[in-house]
Amino acid sequence: METRVAILTAASGGIGAACAREMAGAGYKVVLMSRSEKALELAAELDGLGTQGSVVSEADLGAVVALAVERFGRVDAVVNNTGHPAVGDLLELTDAEWHAGMDLVFLNVVRMARLVTPLMLRQGGGAIVNISTFAVFEPSPHFPISSALRAALAGFTKLYADQFGSSGVRMNNVLPGYIDTYGTTIHDVSRETHVSNPLGRLGTSDEIAKTVAFLLSPAAGYITGQNIRVDGGLTRAI
Repeated sequence: METRVAILTAASGGIGAACAREMAGAGYKVVLMSRSEKALELAAELDGLGTQGSVVSEADLGAVVALAVERFGRVDAVVNNTGHPAVGDLLELTDAEWHAGMDLVFLNVVRMARLVTPLMLRQGGGAIVNISTFAVFEPSPHFPISSALRAALAGFTKLYADQFGSSGVRMNNVLPGYIDTYGTTIHDVSRETHVSNPLGRLGTSDEIAKTVAFLLSPAAGYITGQNIRVDGGLTRAI
């Protein structure tokens, strides 16, 4: 059996690191990137490869893909994880903040797709999961840039799925709610959203990671172009 290879960005902690551990546990060779040296340490722990770089840099994205191909000759899975865009009042956010958000949560996926899709097509398949947000369905005034631009990401993901699904290349989005690594509490969530989370607790990075690993696996081979909410029932949209 050929070695399966997964690239993960922003993998130094939180959801990114949890996904890296989950993928390594599932038998993937992981190739990690983040701005922090912690990605290098985690990669060594998981018997993978690591490099420092930013998801907003096309050159850095190219470097992590090149590292995976040079060492393993293939890319089977990608987890596009990022930090959080600027927050603030809707009309007080500057053009620069909106452009930075575009690079951080939308163009990072477009650029990575350009890099890995030809590889996956030659291999006969592959899968990409983008870490998005619950606010795609119910835009939050607390996260205006993320709410708006990750809705655009949902559209891109559907278009990508339409174009490459018949070739065995899939893309889906995972939409976390409030996670225990975000530095908030369930009481903060209820106060900010005016909605009681049905599960009465925050989610965990490990729960997000298990969903991501499933979507990247052959068991999810008939799932593409979807936005999978993992938010504890926070959002009310049907």
